[in-house]
Amino acid sequence: MEDLGVVSLTRGPHAIHCLTVIGQVEGHVEAPQGQKTTKYEHVIPQLVAVQEDPSIEGLLVLLNTVGGDVEAGLALAELISSISKPSATLVLGGGHSIGIPLAVSARRSFIVPTATMTVHPVRHSGMILGVPQTMRWFEQMQERITGFVAGHSRMSADRFNELMLHTGELVMDMGTVLDGRRAVEEGLIDQLGGLSEAMRWLYHEIEA
Repeated sequence: MEDLGVVSLTRGPHAIHCLTVIGQVEGHVEAPQGQKTTKYEHVIPQLVAVQEDPSIEGLLVLLNTVGGDVEAGLALAELISSISKPSATLVLGGGHSIGIPLAVSARRSFIVPTATMTVHPVRHSGMILGVPQTMRWFEQMQERITGFVAGHSRMSADRFNELMLHTGELVMDMGTVLDGRRAVEEGLIDQLGGLSEAMRWLYHEIEA
């Protein structure tokens, strides 16, 4: 529990594996010391265990993340979406940037009213080559994210791009911040609710 923030066995009517995605999603490069991170090499084996362990009946992913490594986040989102058991995500606090594909990756997504989600274009820190190939690489990466979100939510790719490229909201940046209610209204998240709603939905799916 202290190392991974995971609760596998509960005393409820069904065994739900609880996975937390907090802080920065860490990829191939370690985050600076002092930052809270979710290491994808720790999460991947847990997701495999959820799929393969017959004693685990469902998956609940709790999110409070600022985003992080795009490829690591997409890899985790793809794994969550391919799990055959009932799965749900719950956005608490924030589900920003690459946290958005993670938030929509389960069969059902929930968000609390006070949570926020920031939709913005792919960005890169460090030196890059100012050549057309680099710009195309950014475009392809963004297309992968947009396609995944549109394929796992009720939001269209065009609407996601519109929110992503909005220039009238963030200071010195482009994008849109959605609170819980608006995220549901826009079709990005399925349902407004908290822990009890998410657990109730999981129990219903397991018993169906």
